[in-house]
Amino acid sequence: MLFNHLIPAAIALLPALVSAEAVLDLTPSNFGDVVLKSGKPALVEFFAPWCGHCKNLAPVYEELATAFQHVSDKVTVAKVDADQHKSLGKDYGVSGFPTLKWFDGKSKKPTDYSGGRDLESLTKFITEKTSLRAKVKGKLPSQVTFLDDQSFKQKVGKDQDVLVAFTAPWCGHCKTLAPIWETLATTFANEPDVLIAKVDAEAENAKALAQDQGVQSYPTIKYFKKGSIEPSPYEGARGEKDFVDFLNTNSGTHRAVGGGLDATGGTIEAFNTIVEKFQGAYGDGVDEAKKLADTLQDKYAQYYAKVFQKASANQGYAEKEFKRLQGLISKGNLAPAKLDDLVSRSNILRRFLGTNEEKSEL
Repeated sequence: MLFNHLIPAAIALLPALVSAEAVLDLTPSNFGDVVLKSGKPALVEFFAPWCGHCKNLAPVYEELATAFQHVSDKVTVAKVDADQHKSLGKDYGVSGFPTLKWFDGKSKKPTDYSGGRDLESLTKFITEKTSLRAKVKGKLPSQVTFLDDQSFKQKVGKDQDVLVAFTAPWCGHCKTLAPIWETLATTFANEPDVLIAKVDAEAENAKALAQDQGVQSYPTIKYFKKGSIEPSPYEGARGEKDFVDFLNTNSGTHRAVGGGLDATGGTIEAFNTIVEKFQGAYGDGVDEAKKLADTLQDKYAQYYAKVFQKASANQGYAEKEFKRLQGLISKGNLAPAKLDDLVSRSNILRRFLGTNEEKSEL
């Protein structure tokens, strides 16, 4: 009998459990105390339940609030149903949904948020305003660079090749692309000459950019070579391998799908020719290798010359050194730059060992 009495009580608690959110709900009765009198800064979304863009933003906004929940005593992430509470929307000049406004905790007059509606852009905005850091469980920081009207001018046409996706929050194909784009950015994060970027083409601070670039559908992907503001449209398939192959071909990189370098990373074709020429008689190629190394800016040119010299004095050097490097790699816990260096040197040593392919043993 006691069990039967407990069931209705448990059911009665379910709405409270289900509706538990990190985003604070505001009404005319608590808006003043929470936003205007608390002394805390607040990001407030004015939304309507029937609004499609609001529905798309909802899970992102909830994730944003969760990321700052550990500092909820210092910043508030809140929302107002401005369809139900029209007076609040009217007080703050809300004419469309969703509208995001930033209250600094000092002034009663907010400023409009006009950035992207993705988690990274919103997180960056709050951090810039408050110096507070988000705490996102289970996620590594995004390596995608988000661009707008101003930052686009600062990044494109400079010293990096830029692959940029113009997206919209409601676009289904963009949502499919998003995790692939994140993986791609992580794969190329250690490439100083390549930038993987994204533009929320419907954000107020990026609409002019999208129009200037002639963006008419989403996602639109464009490739800008370093030093140029004239793009090449990307018209290939949208799988991770397709993007990696495209960048390797057009930017001269040697990245592998899933991260890391491929078997050509670090190698220099001019040196590979010399290695083949003096295969097994490296002492005869030391002088030629040194001369070539002195003419190249590539940081691995001197490593080739070093291996020539070491291998000429010790026939087993390349194999022994290769095994040592593979041992270090297999231990893991290496910084990305260090791993790239070890793989690059291993790839060079493979040339001296007479194989270009990766092996599971040696």
